[in-house]
Amino acid sequence: MKAGPNLYIGGGIILLVALLAIFAPLIAPYHPVTSANLMYAEEPPSMQFWLGTDEQGRDIFSRIAYGARISLFIGLAVQVMNTAIGVSLGLSAGYFGGWWDEFVQGLTGLMLSIPTIVFALALMAILGPGLPSLLIALGMTDWAYSCRISRAQVLTQKSLNYVQSARIIGFGPLHVMFRELLPNIAGPLIVVATMGVGSAIIAEASLSFLGLGVIPPNPSWGGMLSSAREQLMIAPWVAVFPGLALFVTVLGFNLLGDGLRDLLDPHGRTRR
Repeated sequence: MKAGPNLYIGGGIILLVALLAIFAPLIAPYHPVTSANLMYAEEPPSMQFWLGTDEQGRDIFSRIAYGARISLFIGLAVQVMNTAIGVSLGLSAGYFGGWWDEFVQGLTGLMLSIPTIVFALALMAILGPGLPSLLIALGMTDWAYSCRISRAQVLTQKSLNYVQSARIIGFGPLHVMFRELLPNIAGPLIVVATMGVGSAIIAEASLSFLGLGVIPPNPSWGGMLSSAREQLMIAPWVAVFPGLALFVTVLGFNLLGDGLRDLLDPHGRTRR
């Protein structure tokens, strides 16, 4: 199997963003919060401030670098939660069938009928703003795709010889589901999870833009875009660079997921 260009381009983008987040204390020339200086408010990009400053005189590049930490952490943590919920429900529904399968399908259909951001907003209104509430709200709202894919894969795999052999030997349902079935259906789930990280980053930025995500003055790309609305005409760089960072990061995860899909399913690439 040969990897396509999307895998290398997307992987390269994510690697750069990850390095920026990991080494933010070494790369960022200023502190993202305490370096505020109104004497340098809304400075355009220069040698001193590579991407300019915001309305409080804080260096935008430094805030983007530290904001990458928050975005990647939330994106990965949320997707781990969503994948765990969706895969557990999908595996059990496809394996056991019956009333449990019907219940999971109905719940999945309900989740798919409600936009993720609307459900997350409702949960955030109950839980309140902040990082823990954000993780809970987003980690419980976007598991339906993983659930449907894992259920469909289990339905096609559970009648095969290796599953029947495991049952005959005497292994229990948990062993069969997570030790036999899950490794054999992991490919499509990895693709969905990779693309889901980008969706989670977008959702976090949307909630932060609305004031329900990461609490200021902590750097968040969505929060930076929200505070830049009033300066958009007089200092466009305040909004352009955080928006560009968000766009490039999400694009990287989408390209990486598409490249993984081509790598893990070469027949699908040929059909496309």
